[in-house]
Amino acid sequence: MSDSTAVTPAPADSAGAGATRSRMPSGPFRRKRAGRIGQVQPLVALLWLAPALALILGVVLYPAVKLFDASRGQFSITGLRTGDAGWANYQKVLEHQDLGQVLRNTVVWVVAVVAFTIVIGLALAQFLVKSFPGRRFVRWAVIVPWAASLVITSQLFVLLYDYNYGVINYVLLKLHLISTPIDFLGNDSWTMFSMVVVGIFVSLPFTIFVFIAGLGAIPDDVMEAATVDGASPWQRYWNITLPLMRPALMIATVLNVIYVFNSFPIVYTLNDRNPGYAHDTTITFMYKLAFKSQEHDVGMSAAAGIFNVLLILVVVAIYLRIINVREETTR
Repeated sequence: MSDSTAVTPAPADSAGAGATRSRMPSGPFRRKRAGRIGQVQPLVALLWLAPALALILGVVLYPAVKLFDASRGQFSITGLRTGDAGWANYQKVLEHQDLGQVLRNTVVWVVAVVAFTIVIGLALAQFLVKSFPGRRFVRWAVIVPWAASLVITSQLFVLLYDYNYGVINYVLLKLHLISTPIDFLGNDSWTMFSMVVVGIFVSLPFTIFVFIAGLGAIPDDVMEAATVDGASPWQRYWNITLPLMRPALMIATVLNVIYVFNSFPIVYTLNDRNPGYAHDTTITFMYKLAFKSQEHDVGMSAAAGIFNVLLILVVVAIYLRIINVREETTR
C-alpha cells in the first residue's frame, strides 16, 4: 500500500509535463516563431524611415540631380538656361588656366588646417580632461567659436588683420617685433597663413570635444596597470592612449576634412578683396565662376561643383581605406 502511494505522484507529474509539452510548439514551427523576434514588417519599417528618406531625397539627391543637370546646360549672363552644353562645361573647367593654382591652394588649406587642428586639439583635450579650478568655464569658452557664425568670426578676423587699425599689427608694433605693419590679407606671402589660422580657430572646438569624449572612454585600470608596470608617461600616451583614441581620431579627421574642404565663408570673407584666383580653393573658385569672374558661367560653376563632390568622396574613401589597412595589419 505504501509502495503504491509513493509511486502515485510520478504519473501525475509526467502527465502534467506531457500536457505542457503538448501545448508548446516543437520542431521547425518553434524555431520559426523564435526567428520572428525583432523583425519588422516592411511597411512598418518604411513608415518609420519615411522622414529620414524624405530628408535625404529633398536635401541630398534632388539637389545633386539638379546640379548635374545644370552642369550640362548652357546659361546666359543673367543665369537663364539657353540650351544644352553636353560635356563642354567639364572640359572648360579642366582647361581653366587657374585650376592648377586653385587645386594647390585647396591641398595646402585642407592639409594644414586639419593637421594642426588634430595636433593642437589632442594637446588641449589632454589638458581639459584634468581637474583644475575653472575647468567648466574654460570648456564653455572653448565652444564659443563653434557656436558663432563663420561669417561673423571671419569678419572679426578681417578687423584684427587690418593693415592700418588691426589689433594684431598694433600689438606687434608696440612690442617692437615688427617695424612696419603687415598686410596679412593683401600680401601673397601672408594671405594663406592668415586663412589657415582662422580655419584652425573655428575647427578646434568640435575637435577638442570629440577628443575629450575619446579620452573619457579609456578605462582607468588600463592606465593604472601600465603605470604599475613602469611605463613612462610618453610610453603610456604613445602605446595606450593613442591606439585607444583611434575611433575618435578617425571621426575628427574625416569630419574636419569635409568641413574644411567645404568652408566657403572663411576663404571668401578673408580673400574677397584680392582679384583673380591666387588664394581661392575649389569652393570659392566654383562661386566666382558663376558670379564674380569674367566667365559668369553657371554651367561651368555647376561642373566645378560636381568635381568638388567627387574629389571629397575620393579623399575620404582613401583615408578610410588607409585606416582599415592599418587596423588589419595591427591585428
